[in-house]
Amino acid sequence: MEKTYAPHSIEQRWYQTWEEKGYFAPKQEGESYCIMIPPPNVTGSLHMGHAFQDTIMDALIRYHRMKGCSTLWQAGTDHAGIATQMVVERLINAENKTRHDYGREKFIEKIWEWKEQSGGTITRQLRRMGSSLDWTRERFTMDEGMSDAVQEVFIRLYEEGLIYRGKRLVNWDPVLHTAVSDLEVLSEEENGSMWHMRYPLSNGTGHLIVATTRPETLLGDAAVAIHPNDERYKHLLGEFVELPLTGRRIPIIADDYVDPEFGTGCVKITPAHDFNDYAVWMRHRDTSAIRDLPHGGLINIFTVDATVRANDDEYTLIPEQYIGLERFAARKQIVADLDAQGLLEKIVDHKLMVPRGDRTGTVIEPLLTDQWYVRVEPLAKPAIEAVETGAIKFVPDNWKNTYFDWMRNIQDWCISRQIWWGHRIPAWYDAEGNIYVGRSEQAIREQHNLAADYPLKQDEDVLDTWFSSALWPFSTLGWPENTPELAKHYPTSVLVTGFDIIFFWVARMIMMGLKFQGEVPFKEVYIHGLVRDAEGQKMSKSKGNVLDPIDLIDGIDLEALVEKRISGMMQPHLAKKIEQATRKQFPDGIPSFGTDALRFTFASLASTGRDIRFDLARTEGYRNFCNKLWNAARYVLMNTEGQDNGLSGEPCTYSLADRWIMSRLNQVTAATRSAIDSYRFDLAAQAIYEFTWNEYCDWYLELAKISLQSDIAKDGVYAENPSGTDAANAAHQRGTRKTLVTVLESLLRLTHPLMPFITEEIWQRVAPLIGIPGETIMLQAYPEVDEALIDNAAISEIDWLMSFILGVRRIRGEMNIAPGKPLQVLLQNGTGLDQTRIDNNLNYLQKLGRLESITWLSAEEQAPESAIALVGEMKILIPMAGLIDKEAELARLDKEIQKIIKEMPRIEGKLSNPGFVDKAPADVIDKEKAKLADLRSSLNNLEQQQQKIQAL
Repeated sequence: MEKTYAPHSIEQRWYQTWEEKGYFAPKQEGESYCIMIPPPNVTGSLHMGHAFQDTIMDALIRYHRMKGCSTLWQAGTDHAGIATQMVVERLINAENKTRHDYGREKFIEKIWEWKEQSGGTITRQLRRMGSSLDWTRERFTMDEGMSDAVQEVFIRLYEEGLIYRGKRLVNWDPVLHTAVSDLEVLSEEENGSMWHMRYPLSNGTGHLIVATTRPETLLGDAAVAIHPNDERYKHLLGEFVELPLTGRRIPIIADDYVDPEFGTGCVKITPAHDFNDYAVWMRHRDTSAIRDLPHGGLINIFTVDATVRANDDEYTLIPEQYIGLERFAARKQIVADLDAQGLLEKIVDHKLMVPRGDRTGTVIEPLLTDQWYVRVEPLAKPAIEAVETGAIKFVPDNWKNTYFDWMRNIQDWCISRQIWWGHRIPAWYDAEGNIYVGRSEQAIREQHNLAADYPLKQDEDVLDTWFSSALWPFSTLGWPENTPELAKHYPTSVLVTGFDIIFFWVARMIMMGLKFQGEVPFKEVYIHGLVRDAEGQKMSKSKGNVLDPIDLIDGIDLEALVEKRISGMMQPHLAKKIEQATRKQFPDGIPSFGTDALRFTFASLASTGRDIRFDLARTEGYRNFCNKLWNAARYVLMNTEGQDNGLSGEPCTYSLADRWIMSRLNQVTAATRSAIDSYRFDLAAQAIYEFTWNEYCDWYLELAKISLQSDIAKDGVYAENPSGTDAANAAHQRGTRKTLVTVLESLLRLTHPLMPFITEEIWQRVAPLIGIPGETIMLQAYPEVDEALIDNAAISEIDWLMSFILGVRRIRGEMNIAPGKPLQVLLQNGTGLDQTRIDNNLNYLQKLGRLESITWLSAEEQAPESAIALVGEMKILIPMAGLIDKEAELARLDKEIQKIIKEMPRIEGKLSNPGFVDKAPADVIDKEKAKLADLRSSLNNLEQQQQKIQAL
């Protein structure tokens, strides 16, 4: 093996080998274990959220593959309708063209060209993460088979009356000219205004003051609402107000939606431009006061560009002076006109949540449009029952409540989008407005006996991307055909996803899976938290705190990192601030950590919490862990290659240390398996890390070194076989070598699901030493627990030995005694068991503790002035006289004490200062308190030490 661990020399080489040899494909035999990757956007590149959840999924797949399951991790990407269309539109805009210059067919050809050339970025990056997806079965939501499945589902639902076309309110992006889902709308608090307007009562007795953040929408008002119990206004119910600037009258109505404490307690109701107002309108639309209004009160005032529309109906509802004005220009004009007519009471500053399109940044407009909908309630009922009965289990369990809240209040699902890239809706119209739904225009003509020249026009809209995603668990397996893959791998085993798409994706997959397969699509849903930065902030371009997983694997220099963070910003004015922060945080750029260290970091953070704080210091620690494992393997190979490691058939005898490490290996195997089975990857990572670093490397390798260098007769390492013959020496050294390699090989298999590359590289060298055949660690069995190998007496005795050695080492540290200086140790107050353990482990104690002698004192004997450590009731005494330079040590201690005495008042002053305590964040105050507590503890220890030294 190379002297130093260099991840780049092994990672891509091994991945290529695995993929070429077909190790990722499911085998025919074995119980199915199947995970569907949440299909990333074909336009996308790997972000920290992807990298985190892909690590979790790959760990599960590798673990179950090693357990003998027929594992399928289904690969694929999403066509990402809006995102992909925007990417290609930007490219053709650079040619000074628009998609309309190309026409629909040619534009879609252009998108397919782009997809073939540039659409594979994220799949290449997934390979860099070590993801063992079955690439031979990779799907794309617009490929032929998937399109067939989408069309089949649409037609069947339409024929059952579960899909319909209707005029409803949607989130409208005025730049993209399409409806968008709630997930594509980002609402953030912004500074705005609240306009207080006077609506005169129609009987001339006064006016109501109505407060709004969107005065331009008054053109579409249908009512003014008050709370039914509001004593100020109850007497006005049944009356009308004059709607300013329009010459229309609208009724005063009562509705529980109104908060009498907010604003004036009078709310303008604009049902065609506000979701809450639309709900109020639904409750009152059958009253004559609303029904008699133009369009029954549902008055749209905007075009698709969010400009004020013309009067193109039988009513003249829009005053001439506002027609054609962009919505914010209309706002300005309307406010000026209200003021001029004495109808503007006041304007006050107001913070409000503003919804913006995540792609365009434009303010989203609730707009009344004709769209296609899925009637969801009949589909939701069985989907709710599936979770109630435990057919689907959420992990952590509390997420089922989020699911129930949404499913029990579910609204019909708008599935149409006004773009070109996507699954075109299989509906055709004739000149009479008849709708025909079918598999093709020809099939429709045949079914309805329509002549070849009878004019039909296909719907221009495409289906929401989430519609095809909802079919992902069965469409990827070949549905609507009854394929062997569908029979083998549906229902899938677990869905791994974030909490933000429980509604948009998880719930819809459950509904569609039950509807079209009669079974749930997955048995468990593992919901992970959101990856945030080390301070707990959400990672975003505008905050300048985004980390690219590939940069953590490969490293990136400072200039390239700065350029990456400030290029293509939607808010360029933040660039300088972000550049300064980046230069301060990463003065040398980001070093290369390799994939395994990054994956282990993700695993260590995968607890049941809602948020995941990602700290690069942790990744650096796990890179050191990889080094530790690498160096341990090199030591083992140096001592075992070319040696008899128990394969010769010659006898092996096992030391106390051998029996202990085998016991601990089996306990850690049990803990790791249990942790992975319950999705506690943090606990699995912790168990592996602590065993590898603290027990195998720090203790067992040292104990094994002594065993391999010992002579039984002289050193008494193996009390159970003290004959001292050459054969006995050979047997015990053979046993130690076998244990060294056996434990390391098992540890590599135990760790492989979390760190696949380094474990494969080392395993290739280690496995042959104990006669394990096989081309790859990937297809080896995951370690099983052998209860017979757990020797509790050995564990107890090594724990005792560690306490003894650590006690001696602590005294050396506290007394500043050189590590290599041999010590005389006195023992007092020990039990018979302590005496037996001293005799059995004398060689270990002397060599690891650097002890010159060990002498027992009786209970009555007076010990000289000594430093003391306790192992149970037994005292370890190390006489101080002659061990240290008394004056030099007192001077050193005094210097340390003075340093603390100077530092403490500064922190005490801070914590007693109300200006600091009242303003500082709680975590900053807690840090200062902890610092003070540490200083007080250190001062106490140093003063005790000082007294001991003075007494010498």
